[in-house]
Amino acid sequence: MDSNGIAEKQCLEGDKDLQFLMNGGDLLKVRSGSWKKTRYYKLQEDCKTLWHESKKTLKSKQTFSVEDIEEVRTGRQTDGLRKYTEESVEGRAFSILFKSQQKGLDLIASSEEEAKKWVGGLEKVISNIKNLTPQKKTEHWIYSCMRKADKNFDNKISQKELKSFLQDINIEVDEDYAEMLFQKCDKSKCGFLEGKEIEHFYEILTQREEIKVIYGEYAKTDGLMSAADLLNFLLNEQREDASQNDALQLIEKYELDENAKAKQQMTKDGFLMYLHQPEGLIFNPAHKSVYQDMKQPLNHYFISSSHNTYLLEDQLKGPSSTEAYIKALLKGCRCVELDCWDGSDGEPVIYHGYTLTSKILFKDVIKAIKEYAFKMTEYPVILSLENHCSVAQQKIMAQHLISILGSTLVTKPLGDQMPTCLPSPEELKGRFIVKGKRLDKLDMFSEESKTAEEDSVTEEEDDEGDEEDQEKKSSKTKLLTLAKELSDIVIYCKSVHFRGFEDSRDKQSFYEMASFKEGKAVKLAEEAANNYIHHNTDKLSRIYPAGLRTDSSNYNPVPLWNAGCQIVALNFQTPCAEMDMNQGLFLQNGQSGYNLKPSFLRDQDTKFDPITLPEGPWLKNKSLHLMVISAQQLPKVSKRESSIVDPIVKVQIYGVPADTTVAETQYIENNGFNPMWNENFQFDVRVPDLALVRFLIEDYDSSSNNEFIGQYTLPFNCLKNGYHHVPLLTKKGDHLSSAGLFVHIMVVDAE
Repeated sequence: MDSNGIAEKQCLEGDKDLQFLMNGGDLLKVRSGSWKKTRYYKLQEDCKTLWHESKKTLKSKQTFSVEDIEEVRTGRQTDGLRKYTEESVEGRAFSILFKSQQKGLDLIASSEEEAKKWVGGLEKVISNIKNLTPQKKTEHWIYSCMRKADKNFDNKISQKELKSFLQDINIEVDEDYAEMLFQKCDKSKCGFLEGKEIEHFYEILTQREEIKVIYGEYAKTDGLMSAADLLNFLLNEQREDASQNDALQLIEKYELDENAKAKQQMTKDGFLMYLHQPEGLIFNPAHKSVYQDMKQPLNHYFISSSHNTYLLEDQLKGPSSTEAYIKALLKGCRCVELDCWDGSDGEPVIYHGYTLTSKILFKDVIKAIKEYAFKMTEYPVILSLENHCSVAQQKIMAQHLISILGSTLVTKPLGDQMPTCLPSPEELKGRFIVKGKRLDKLDMFSEESKTAEEDSVTEEEDDEGDEEDQEKKSSKTKLLTLAKELSDIVIYCKSVHFRGFEDSRDKQSFYEMASFKEGKAVKLAEEAANNYIHHNTDKLSRIYPAGLRTDSSNYNPVPLWNAGCQIVALNFQTPCAEMDMNQGLFLQNGQSGYNLKPSFLRDQDTKFDPITLPEGPWLKNKSLHLMVISAQQLPKVSKRESSIVDPIVKVQIYGVPADTTVAETQYIENNGFNPMWNENFQFDVRVPDLALVRFLIEDYDSSSNNEFIGQYTLPFNCLKNGYHHVPLLTKKGDHLSSAGLFVHIMVVDAE
């Protein structure tokens, strides 16, 4: 235990940034206009916990883990700092934002130099932890649990402390077994474990029986794996197109034992290491980067899209925040919604109309979007305007868009003549497109373009107006007076009312798009799927949740993707299975937020129908043979010290109705540390191009609903054959650092 601390200290010797953090210092913490207090912060010896002193006697020492930090942001970049501090502190201000619901910290250092040191140091610690090997992560996790168990801080573990440690790591062992383990490790027979004895105990604990068996099958060279043995494993089990050279590279990269490495051999530890790396994960690395054709028209892609992007919680009284836009953009969202209303002082604001949600300035939102739009990916962002503003404030909206976004805003069609189809994501890299109402046809190249300052377009209940909004309006159809300046920057996404597929075929231009309320869209996707698919081969469709979902819940996006709808907008602020599907679909193609639709959803003569499934090239019957083997280090779900999870695994397939199904394992009692199932399942998948696979682990409860532990969703076509670890994500979509599921997968052509 002690040796670990020493090792960590050594890794920091000579690092000025980290040394600065470990010495710590005073920072001004800002909570409101009147609450600004000095607090002392420092990094603890373990290099992963920050400690800060509060003046409350009860809570005199509070800590948080570096692993919980989502990002460190310089300057006055949060709603709080913008609101409660003066511009003069810009260079000294920074914020620490957390992955969980935990409130972020807005801080001000005493000088710009010091602020830089805090930010630089924190970023270094975060990246060090991110880059730890899985083995090191496990060690960190186990050591921090041991530290917690060592109640009297004597760096020794008594038998009583051992029992509480086992409970902490989510494993229940009976008294006899705990005693047996203890005796086995207590070589010095002095009644407690220390140093090497703790290491031995750790080794016993982290032995993976299933890995031992697989390794044993292939380690045929004096009990170790030669490059030829490893190649054998890669070809037979992983079904990889691999060579002897690939096997040698894996040994070079992941073998920890220098003697084995020199002999070009892999030990069991090296083998486990490889299985934890990207090569050993379930997601096919070939699909991780942008691998699809990005030069097709925008309407040929599924586009990751958000609804009510400004909300952090529900739609009636939750806070509106620029933070919500930043979070969505960092999750790869490419279409955000701006609900614009007249504000005081002539400045338009964004909030959920007719409700108690708080208001934010339109210009602050545009600044935040500009700052964060292309951090995750360079592909274009669509700004979906829901415009309720007066002409005067619409002109200000147009001014802000043009002055803040500058040349990144698309203000005229690309090229030097009138286009006939939408541009591609590739052509629009780094650009913003405004979606909204437009006064006239898009023909920038004709002499007759309108010169009127403003005019009216009919605003009907089609579009964004939610159901409850409609009740507040005196009539179902009213005129919206539109400022020419705002109308003129709507180029490729002009909002129009949908009056049926035939009408669209005859009258709707390629740059005009309709928005459908979820109920209407689902009905069309069920009753006229093939017509909907044809409509979407050359036009964009946006779907949005019904206004009655005041809790910001979501609808199932899959049937709408199956009908070729591109902009299926979800409430990104709401953790749920539907958001997991969205995150899962857009994991591929470089997390660019754009996925090329399968060819049968882009072909204008397609006969494809997801409901009736006629014969056609989309039927590529596959059989998925899946063995759920084991899980590792699942987190507790209950705060109760004594509670241990009873994990159960559900495997869900989402896709065309004929493929949608779920299977589940037995539950395992009282073991979240290393539960073993070894259960086999088989799934027949008819249209793999539209299927998603979701692994869900829950804490089984016979008397009430199971509780969520972790999940991972990915496209069926991104599965890799063989033995693989499945990383697990929290409800909010963040990685659980040491937890995982271990499975064996075989996808074959169905008979």
